[in-house]
Amino acid sequence: MFGLFGNKSSAVLGVDISSSSVKLLELSKQGDRFKVESYAVEPLPVNAVVEKNITDVEAVGEAIKRVASKSRTSLKQVAVAVSGSAVITKLIQMNGGLNEFEMEDQIALEADQYIPYPLDEVAIDFEVQGPSESNPDQVEVLLAACRKENVDVREDALEIAALTTKIVDVEAYALERAFSLIESQFESQGEDLVVAIVDIGATMTTLSVLAEGKTVYTREQIFGGKQLTEEIQRRYGLSLEEAGLAKKQGGLPDDYESEVLTPFREAVVQQVARALQFFFGASQYNAVDYVVLAGGTASIQGLTDMVEEKTSTPTLVANPFADMAVGSRVNASALGNDAPSLMIACGLAMRSFD
Repeated sequence: MFGLFGNKSSAVLGVDISSSSVKLLELSKQGDRFKVESYAVEPLPVNAVVEKNITDVEAVGEAIKRVASKSRTSLKQVAVAVSGSAVITKLIQMNGGLNEFEMEDQIALEADQYIPYPLDEVAIDFEVQGPSESNPDQVEVLLAACRKENVDVREDALEIAALTTKIVDVEAYALERAFSLIESQFESQGEDLVVAIVDIGATMTTLSVLAEGKTVYTREQIFGGKQLTEEIQRRYGLSLEEAGLAKKQGGLPDDYESEVLTPFREAVVQQVARALQFFFGASQYNAVDYVVLAGGTASIQGLTDMVEEKTSTPTLVANPFADMAVGSRVNASALGNDAPSLMIACGLAMRSFD
């Protein structure tokens, strides 16, 4: 068994390795209130990570080393995540009288029923969810498995940065954990809320739908902020790096808003609307109560209003730090700007308090 859900408690850094950057976050907690102790973001070389697969371990390891140094954290243990598409999850029923070791033995014996890969190639873990609704003598157990290479490559990159992998989580579960911090920001409250979180990264957009705080649907599609960067690069004759900086810092010609940014915003809105239509078609739901925009592209000016208008659904930008205290090592203004893209890092850092 590999710690795909991880052992309980002890302080860990949340490290989110996306296709364009490495994000690091350290949280502490007093009573019910979290505090951001340190955080940093470090860009990755082009194609070091392709569609959430690490292709250049050395480059990613060096970026993690830089991000840890920049954050000035003293922690060495890390929670990291694999993408949902790399993980097979299955809810199975097991005898409620078994202890953890007996469950582990039984799962090891029966795992080939659930997993379509040779067992020596996969990392497996499980977590008891609670009693079975259909049989009081049984418990529901969430089984998760992914190819060992997806886990090993993350461990190797962290090792280059002299950090230790304590927990390997799944991005969808990290997002779910961070979602608990933004629920209070909704005007209407209630356990029966259905919320769509659209995480628009550099190259991938992930829709996660949560009902009663639990993920009921997730879907990835290739689309992201890199398309805006490439259009800036093409139109204004800049390098990819210059285009990325100009996108963040401004200073582009007058026609940028109308000729480049507006068409891109319209493309984002189309992607969000299409992703929701896929969800409605594949589930018993035909509406969501809220849309939450996450990822680096979420904070583009005017995007929330356009999504709200197109989907006829209240829309807000994710900020898991709205009610948190901020430590002296943290630039609060930069944290606010980066907040929408730190949802997964935040959910990973919260593993310190399980």
